[in-house]
Amino acid sequence: MSERVLMKGNEAIGEAAIRAGCLYYFGYPITPQSEIPEYMAKQLPQRGGVYLQAESEVAAVNMVYGAAACGVRSMTSSSSPGFSLKQEGISYIAAAELPCLLVNVQRGGPGLGTIQPGQADYFQATKGGGHGDYRLLVLAPNSVQEMFDLTILGFELADKYRIPALLLADGALGQMMEAVSLEVSLQAKPEKQWAVTGRRGRVEPNVVKTLCFDQDTLEEHNRSLQRKYKLLEQQEVRYEELHTEDAELILVAYGISARLARSAVMQARAKGLRVGLFRPITLFPFPEEALFQLTAKNTQAFLVVELSAGQMIEDVERVTRRQKPVHFHGRTGGNIPTVDEIYDQIVQIMNKGGN
Repeated sequence: MSERVLMKGNEAIGEAAIRAGCLYYFGYPITPQSEIPEYMAKQLPQRGGVYLQAESEVAAVNMVYGAAACGVRSMTSSSSPGFSLKQEGISYIAAAELPCLLVNVQRGGPGLGTIQPGQADYFQATKGGGHGDYRLLVLAPNSVQEMFDLTILGFELADKYRIPALLLADGALGQMMEAVSLEVSLQAKPEKQWAVTGRRGRVEPNVVKTLCFDQDTLEEHNRSLQRKYKLLEQQEVRYEELHTEDAELILVAYGISARLARSAVMQARAKGLRVGLFRPITLFPFPEEALFQLTAKNTQAFLVVELSAGQMIEDVERVTRRQKPVHFHGRTGGNIPTVDEIYDQIVQIMNKGGN
């Protein structure tokens, strides 16, 4: 029987990271993710790793750059305004193709905003919040168990593809407590022959850098990065479907919004309404083909539910090519929609035949 423990979502991230072999954590406290550095400060040194509270978010992400360049599993975490401060360093890490785990437990914004949950960092996460043509592998959990599981997956995919992975959560999931299975089955870690580990018998030392004065060399590097992102789109798409096979209206949501949408779907089904749910788990790569295929079924319309003024809806409209109406239900400022709110909009859309 697997070990099951009652944990907060933030604590589950910390425990999963340690079990995944994370040896170095660099962070800075900010609500609603402060339990992650708190957990790591207590647990990591006792279990063979190093915890360091940096003087700032900028310092923390650059410490991750250094540790990842040495080939060890490392991570940092923050919440929305703190994560914004990390963007320059994240661009550097992506350019250097350094595997690591980044965590953003989103709160309401913009600016300092509120400590309540939000999902308005979707653009920043999926389009590249820093400068240059780069992407992150973005994983979106919707339960405390997935906070644990996707943390481990993030480390493994980061190593496999030499890419920084981002766990994009939210304040509700971070503070939520649920039973978590701590069972872990790790893949063999790839050998990191590129890592900065000293000469160790090599004729030339390894060098990790992002500065390149030759434009043709830099262009080829950028093309190589794009080929990697295409490979991710072919091999690492993840999503969940619920009652989409006969659905006339399909809700699209991720994270805490997907849990609320799921309850609204079940409430609608109990009333005889043919409603389904499509939940992206990878926000990049976005499950484009699977979502597009739903336009060819009985689907009359889509309803996107987000804790934002509307960000993922742009990807849904792009992917479905607007062949069917795409509706939106969003709450901002730290407000979370109720299941009844979502259900009422489902009824309104269905009564209008999807329009």
